[in-house]
Amino acid sequence: MKKVFLLLVAFATISFTSCKEEAADKVKAENVEKATERDEAQTKFPTMDFEEKEFDFGNVEEGDTVEHTFKFTNNGEAPLIITNAQASCGCTVPSYPKNEPIAPGDSAEMVVKFNTRGKPNQQMKQVRITANTESGKEAIRIKAFVNPKAGAQPTGSPLQ
Repeated sequence: MKKVFLLLVAFATISFTSCKEEAADKVKAENVEKATERDEAQTKFPTMDFEEKEFDFGNVEEGDTVEHTFKFTNNGEAPLIITNAQASCGCTVPSYPKNEPIAPGDSAEMVVKFNTRGKPNQQMKQVRITANTESGKEAIRIKAFVNPKAGAQPTGSPLQ
């Protein structure tokens, strides 16, 4: 029994001492440099700073298509990339620089069109924006009071 124990101890000692190279010595310096740059870049985010986040069209006539241009600036430390912008309703359509990098300090525009057809009374629509900002999500809103067409039944009328 003592021989078996001594044999196991000897085998373990040889196994541990034969691996003289430490894991840290195996890491290439250029890989460490790349990882450091990558990690630094992940702490720098772009921003999407709008001149205004909400626009009121006021009173508009049902059937009109109105639009507003939202201006924004990237005041962050990395290029801003907008991957998606989606409205809360199909009657509202955003146009934006999709997947085009906007450098820090540069400005761009997002045009939001709103079709009032079939949308009488007070309306508020939101555009949700997906971008590489720190939160990953931004939002802008439009609102309007849509005057119903003459002779149209009020919303909620039993005749509709």
